[in-house]
Order: sequence, then C-alpha cells, then structure tokens
Amino acid sequence: MQQIQKYVIAIGVLLSQFSFSQLPKGFVYVKDNIPSIKVELRYFGCNNFVGAPIEGYQRNVAILSEPAANALKHVQDELMPYNLSVMIYDSYRPQQAVNHFIKWAKDFNDTICKQQFYPEVAKRNLFKEEYIASRSGHSRGSTLDVTLVDASSCEPLDMGSCFDFFGKASWVSNTNLTAQQRANRMLLQTIMRKHGFRNYSKEWWHFTLLGEPYPKTYFDFEVN
Repeated sequence: MQQIQKYVIAIGVLLSQFSFSQLPKGFVYVKDNIPSIKVELRYFGCNNFVGAPIEGYQRNVAILSEPAANALKHVQDELMPYNLSVMIYDSYRPQQAVNHFIKWAKDFNDTICKQQFYPEVAKRNLFKEEYIASRSGHSRGSTLDVTLVDASSCEPLDMGSCFDFFGKASWVSNTNLTAQQRANRMLLQTIMRKHGFRNYSKEWWHFTLLGEPYPKTYFDFEVN
C-alpha cells in the first residue's frame, strides 16, 4: 500500500509540472495543423518594441482560429518545395496584451527601444498614426504577423525593415528597397493574398483572414 501511495504522489508531482490548457472551441494550435511551420513569438520574449515579455504570453505557441490555420497551411504547403517557410512572430493576441501596450504607450519616459523600433515617430503619436490600437484584430484570432525564412536555417528573408518597425520603411507601398527586398515582399504579399488573407498597408508582416469567423469578438484567454 505504501508503495502504491508513493507512485501516486510521484505521478501527482510530475503532473503538477505541466500546464494543460483547453483552447476555446474554434481555435487550434498552429503547429498541430502545420508541423513544419516556424514560431518565434516576439511578445513572449524581450525582442519587441516594449523591450519586455508581454502580459498574456505564457508559451511560445501560435494559436489561430481554425479557418485561419487551415488557410495558412495552404501557404506553407506552397512554400515548402522551395525550402521556404512561414515564420510566425505573432498570431492570436489576448486583450490583456493589448492593455499592456496601452499602458506602455502612456509612459512617455519609457523609450528604451525607440531607436530600434520607432525612431521617426513620437511615442505619444503611436495611437494617432495607427501603429497601436486599443483593440487589435489579433484578439479576434484570425490575424497574424509573419515573415518568410529559409526552412533549413530559419534565416529570414530580407524585407527591408525589421518586424514591428513603426515607420514608412515598413509600409507595403514603400519603394525605397533593393530589388531583392522588393521581390521578397512581393512573394510574401502575393502568397498570403492568394490563400485568403488581406494585408495592412503600414505593416508588411500583418495579415487578416478574409471572412474571419469572429469579426466582432475580442478574446482574452492566455497564450498557453
């Protein structure tokens, strides 16, 4: 009996070390649908315009509505024969993360990442110029931020600006690019639009599924 109790206790300890999360109906982990896809959630770490992990991001896992994930699979399937892959920088984003951005944006003294991410925009104007919003399409579950990478090395293709750079260099209409940068952007824009995503004019990386399933619902479950 004592031996059985020891086993029960040991199993309980092991289980306590894992977090089992239940996604809302209609959402999926992208890797479950697309095992080959690459994920580097920038808001899970410090490599972002805030310079710190963002509230609501508990794991480096990409979550999307099921229709968005299915559409993205078609993108990945078309890229893989060319040894290219989608890299996801952000996908579903809980409202609490958006609230974190809002709080950060109101602290005008915190400009530690200004030179890297928004050198040409005053922090007080980030809302006015629509780089940050109080409600994000990401929270509806069918918007994602992506780039293209070498499928073997994960080396990103040169898009002419870094992800989350707030400025004209990131605009889709930007023509101040090398021929290779223009070609890379055109490939990303073309293949995402081909498979049912629309872009955002000020961010080459930002796409939303046409006919998204939850167009008026903003979710707040954690990325876990």
